[in-house]
Amino acid sequence: MKVHNDLNKLPSFRNAVVTIGSFDGVHEGHQMIIRKMNRLARDIDGESVLITFHPHPRLIIYPKDDSLQLITTIDEKIQLLERYELDHVVVVPFTVEFSQQSADEYIQQFLVNRFQPHTIVIGYDHRFGAGRQGDINYLKAHGEESGFEVVEIKKHEIEDIAISSTKIRKALEQGKVEDAARLLGHYFTLTGTVVHGQQIGNKIGFPTANLEVSQPQKLIPPNGIYAVRVHHHDKIYGGMLYIGDRPTLKEYNNQTIEVNVFQFDQEIYGDKLKLELVGFIRSDSEFKGLEALSQQLERDRESALQKLKNLQEQAAESAKAKPTVNVVILNYNGRQWLEKFLPVLRETTYAPCHLIVADNGSSDDSLQFLAETHPDIRRIDLGGNHGFAKGYNLALDRVDGDYTILLNSDVEVTPDWIEPMIELMERDATIAACQPKIRSYHQKDHFEYAGAAGGWLDILGYPFCRGRIFSVTEPDTGQYDGTQEIFWATGAALCIRSRLFKQIGGFDPDYFAHAEEIDLCWRLKRAGYKIMVRPRSLVYHVGGGTLQYNTPGKTYLNFRNTLFTILKNEPVTKLLWLLPLRFALDFLAGALFLAQGKFSHIRSIVRAHWSFLPKVRHTWRKRKQCQEWIDQCSISDTPNLTAQHRRSIVWQFYVRGIRRFNQL
Repeated sequence: MKVHNDLNKLPSFRNAVVTIGSFDGVHEGHQMIIRKMNRLARDIDGESVLITFHPHPRLIIYPKDDSLQLITTIDEKIQLLERYELDHVVVVPFTVEFSQQSADEYIQQFLVNRFQPHTIVIGYDHRFGAGRQGDINYLKAHGEESGFEVVEIKKHEIEDIAISSTKIRKALEQGKVEDAARLLGHYFTLTGTVVHGQQIGNKIGFPTANLEVSQPQKLIPPNGIYAVRVHHHDKIYGGMLYIGDRPTLKEYNNQTIEVNVFQFDQEIYGDKLKLELVGFIRSDSEFKGLEALSQQLERDRESALQKLKNLQEQAAESAKAKPTVNVVILNYNGRQWLEKFLPVLRETTYAPCHLIVADNGSSDDSLQFLAETHPDIRRIDLGGNHGFAKGYNLALDRVDGDYTILLNSDVEVTPDWIEPMIELMERDATIAACQPKIRSYHQKDHFEYAGAAGGWLDILGYPFCRGRIFSVTEPDTGQYDGTQEIFWATGAALCIRSRLFKQIGGFDPDYFAHAEEIDLCWRLKRAGYKIMVRPRSLVYHVGGGTLQYNTPGKTYLNFRNTLFTILKNEPVTKLLWLLPLRFALDFLAGALFLAQGKFSHIRSIVRAHWSFLPKVRHTWRKRKQCQEWIDQCSISDTPNLTAQHRRSIVWQFYVRGIRRFNQL
């Protein structure tokens, strides 16, 4: 991350995705905006640019208002922003002259001339220019003229940010630093320079470093003793912080901020210290002399040490308790995809995570390539091409772990793609499987065919997605960014509880490829479980890298396996009318292919039916076996039919002309 403090020395930004704001505290609401910016920048091969101001605009516009309290100083803010993979932070010197720019000058001379923005990410209520004359609609109008896009941060997101900031300040004002840390996503910090004090601490066996906080507007928690982590020259020490006016020492009746650093004996006058407040110990009190104060400080030190020890143990336990995730790639002649995407996959931040490549009888040099370039990645040689379904069944029989992610070899992941899914599933034991948001690798602002933002099923058993209906994929403008229950999760990036995959019977090996994930998810939903999409997790799919779309082979598997899935999972009473209707609709599909001159696809439909009909009795026996698996792991007396569309998607697409999921 590069930090710029001089507007006259800014670089030429590449496809800049810009956001503007105070970002005081850099709390979880702000972090959500930063993640959105970074995703947008990655999509267009651009750079993320966060613009903030110093001093705070209120200090310039309302100089007599002394009520402003900041969660972070400008230096603390920049240190926090470094955690979130921004490309640039620009600290704009906020002056009276800057505040007097008109809205037009602000847009043209400041935003356009200095940043050349491709996209501006901004709140719905953002105001700018002298007298706050500019708003988001004004910005959008200028964007059309100047060639930049405006991405609006919705009202509920802005309100969530404001509520979070209010809650954080209230918690800090009450000394509830643990509550503040949960809302911030990090500890509240105090940063200051070590200055000379009265050396009272030395006299009673508790030497302290007195801190001078340079920014008067910095929020200071109430008087008392706090357990802290002390940062000095890239090292971290435990300590206890005192904030107060020293009522026991009436001759020194002024507020002081001083820290006793444990196991530390250095001369540090003039040095900077950063304190992370991890726990409140007690309020400030008056004692009967220095001896009584010393005795109490001894007890305080024990309390602080215990809090710090608990914190360390919790961190260790949390790391130990984190579920194990196995990412399993089923490879068939995919050396080019392994070479391209494994280095990116290796940057995954989740731990413990194990990468496994199961080879499905490749005739290329995939296994040799893995052995030479990624020898630490576990390899499973399946000894032949068993198809997607049976291949994964065989591979997962040899894999242990809490969660398994089935990942296509032609998928590019983002570094933190696993955490949101596991965090969601750990919170809710009724979630059996989850998928990330799937965008197109070749058109990164669009959803990808295989899964998009989560799979649905219509009343007749036709699958479609949030963001993709039949062959029409939508651009992703954030319209489906909410975490939501779906009917089926894509096999291109399917996160599933390992235990449930095996208990519910895994994939049906007769499918070979295509629709096996729908059948699997349908069984899980019949057992009462949820299938979810977690759009905060994002991956990019080449599509067709392992099984080409729009080919006769795909058409054959599509029609055949969909009939298998319906026969295995729909109620008997529904099958009596649904199967004949599906046969008729398949005939109409053949007529459509005939009109398009796709004769090989017509043959594929005929082949699919000739393959399905002789296997009806065999599939019916499997239906009974599936019911036994469902009964063994069921958590509900009734199936979970959430995300089954109660109308015909065929009718809505071809007759009513609906092309977008949010129009349904």
